Amino acid sequence: MGIVRTEESRKLELEELRRMLVACAGIQRRKDQEEFKGVRVSSKENKDDVLEKLVCVTSGVSYLGLAIVSKLVLRGYSVRIIVENEEDINMLREMETSGEMRTINNNVSAVMAKLTEVESLAEAFQGCRGVFHTSSFTDPAGLSGYSKSMAEIEVKANENVMNACARTPSVRKCVLTSSLVACLWRDNAQNDVSSVINHDCWSDETLCTDKKLWYALGKLRAEKVAWTIAKENGLKLATLCPGLITGPNFCRRNPTATIAYLKGAQEMYSNGILAIVDVDRLAEAQVCVFEEMDKNAHGRYLCFDNVIGRDEAENIARETGMPTNKICGNGDIEARFELSNKKLCSLMSRTLRSCYSEC
Repeated sequence: MGIVRTEESRKLELEELRRMLVACAGIQRRKDQEEFKGVRVSSKENKDDVLEKLVCVTSGVSYLGLAIVSKLVLRGYSVRIIVENEEDINMLREMETSGEMRTINNNVSAVMAKLTEVESLAEAFQGCRGVFHTSSFTDPAGLSGYSKSMAEIEVKANENVMNACARTPSVRKCVLTSSLVACLWRDNAQNDVSSVINHDCWSDETLCTDKKLWYALGKLRAEKVAWTIAKENGLKLATLCPGLITGPNFCRRNPTATIAYLKGAQEMYSNGILAIVDVDRLAEAQVCVFEEMDKNAHGRYLCFDNVIGRDEAENIARETGMPTNKICGNGDIEARFELSNKKLCSLMSRTLRSCYSEC
């Protein structure tokens, strides 16, 4: 969900792409060897099956995008990665020319498309049965940080992606990455505010604007636009609202979204709602939700591992270079509210074993 990437983060992402492709290829080779030896594995897919498993991931070389691509490839999908700048596409072409892409994994391809252009996106989505929109795009204005104008850009990008999905006949469903901050910034002075924050909760736009919580405002408006377009066009949509996305090198590889999410961290911490989620668990949840959308998965899903305490706040402070008191204040947690991800936990408990039994 990064906005402006540093050269370091770009190199880390591409190196992670190489590592991911190598790992997936190793698993596939083991499967092929088992099949050759007569061990029972999944039957070979015919052409129709292959087409059914072609999906697209926007910003596929972003921190979250790579994790989703990895999970999809391990599940047997063919993945079309969308990249948005010449540098990334040139690097991927170099990998293909050198044979890296072909010899490592032939289920991953890349195409350049702009989230500012519906036609560009629709062309990239052609033939894909599903789209994972990670909201991990580069600010075309080259601004740093997440400003009010950035929120407007994110809303427009979501609108373009959803319109492109709606006009592409092959696309049947879309999984959108929103954020937990689109759910938890509410006017707590109101008497009817529930102490439980779940998938039915929405942040208050006026409150986000007054507090200058532009990241929360952008995610909130972008998700609402997505739902409006999906309902108008009969497109199957599910949204995941993750906590602060963590994992290896999370701040170096995803700096803008990390810092933007933590605006208002003291208040979230004191209310007992500053939550984190590992990037791999989030990617795993996205694939499970996608696969269950043909059955009973629908709507919004909160996705987090746990609400952080003092020790984890200190770790995040070290990772981000922020003073600890900017995250957890004096360290006291009032726990006025409770986050609930029961809807997602229930879905994954029913599907996780079957989802990954083949891997």
